[in-house]
Amino acid sequence: MIDRRHIGTAFAPFTVEVERSRLRFFAKATGQTDPVYLDDEAARAAGHPALPVPPTFLFCLEMEAPNPAAIRETLGLDLGRILHGEQGFTFHRLAHAGETLTFRQRIADIYDKKGGALEFIVRQTEVDNARGERVAELRCVTVYRNPTP
Repeated sequence: MIDRRHIGTAFAPFTVEVERSRLRFFAKATGQTDPVYLDDEAARAAGHPALPVPPTFLFCLEMEAPNPAAIRETLGLDLGRILHGEQGFTFHRLAHAGETLTFRQRIADIYDKKGGALEFIVRQTEVDNARGERVAELRCVTVYRNPTP
């Protein structure tokens, strides 16, 4: 069983610069056809200061953490027993190319189901821009399959 004392554990904040070229690559890779996500002039014409960050791109930026495996390592989880359970976003404002975003991750909850056969780790991440304004909150649930006795 995962030690419940880890609930509330916060990890060191980290910053990521939103790069225009990565935004374009992501837009193309996800089949985005709206020129607002691909062309600077179209973005400005639509009222944006630069290319806007597509909503799910924040998850990609979160993987820029100095150690993306920190939570798994802290909890001592075997990578072969991990499943991605859920991903959610709450948005407050758009971010744009050229901005620097700060990510603050913490373990929000740990609980089990099926008599402990499955454990669930809830990671909550707050994302703020350089002005300290909240851009979004990310919520990720990881499922851990315990070995059967």
